Amino acid sequence: MTIRSFFDSTSRPLGGRWRPFFLASLVLAGCAGSAPGSRSFDLQAHRGGRGLAPENTLAAFSQAAALGVDTLELDIGLSADGAVVVSHDTRLNPDHTRDAQGQWLPAQGAPIRSLTVAQLQAYDVGRLNPATAYGRQFATQQPRDGERIPTLAQLFARMQAQGATRVRFNIETKIDPTRPDETAAPEPMVRALLAEIERAGVGPRVTVQSFDWRTLALVGRLAPQLPRAYLTSARTLRDSRWTAGLAAADFASTPRLVKAAAAGGPGPVIWSPAFADLTPEALREAHALGLAVLPWTVNQRADMARLLDWGVDGLITDYPDVLRSVMAERGLPLPAGVPAR
Repeated sequence: MTIRSFFDSTSRPLGGRWRPFFLASLVLAGCAGSAPGSRSFDLQAHRGGRGLAPENTLAAFSQAAALGVDTLELDIGLSADGAVVVSHDTRLNPDHTRDAQGQWLPAQGAPIRSLTVAQLQAYDVGRLNPATAYGRQFATQQPRDGERIPTLAQLFARMQAQGATRVRFNIETKIDPTRPDETAAPEPMVRALLAEIERAGVGPRVTVQSFDWRTLALVGRLAPQLPRAYLTSARTLRDSRWTAGLAAADFASTPRLVKAAAAGGPGPVIWSPAFADLTPEALREAHALGLAVLPWTVNQRADMARLLDWGVDGLITDYPDVLRSVMAERGLPLPAGVPAR
């Protein structure tokens, strides 16, 4: 089982559709073995590593690439003018958003979907509000005043300029099927995302993930070569609106539910459970079904060490520096950093 060697070739669009680019030399998830010298563990910086720098900002992504990570994990939405923007929240978040006068938003702000890129980038998201519980949770985060909500195109360009041409992107579509008016619908969001990936030429380095599995069904149809990561939590598994109409109760286990949801798509499939929900038995079953397993969001050394010992394929963490340390203790190879130029 390997995460890192999904795609080392290139893909090119054909007639408005994505052409699968499977080659004999590729090692896909679910296949045994890996190419000589390839890395088989995926170190992912959650929201760019929000324990270290302001989440989902270019500063955070650049810092993570310089530190040395395999993958930048991030979230996207659509702006009012149709741009793909990098934001975890569907509305402006008062925990880390200041207006043009430098004042913290007093309450949850406007939906991301209702604002243009220019309007969104009038806000400063370069530090946490220390008076909030969220701010206290990540008290070690170093502020970067002046950071703005970036577009996905800006992120791709920053990584290219930095020379981080081997860093992967794990891109989560922020869609809530229980609040359909809050964000763009799945198809417009997926098509906009795929268009940005195509323009930047980064298809071989992208995974698409979502709690809303309608997104992943669309990716499987429109861009079947892309890896898809099925996010799960106890809450979303209780409501079939998240799982594209599949009822978890109809399946013997969550890995079997994920396998059924992914049926028909040829690309690699990843199960990304909340780390506390994962058991060694479920991990073994997922691997037996050909699924890679990449839990979220793992921030404590003891949890990292336990999951590494179980044999997960990667971890998503707010503290990539801590995970690097735990990996080094176990003699695992570390991804090289790419200092900003």
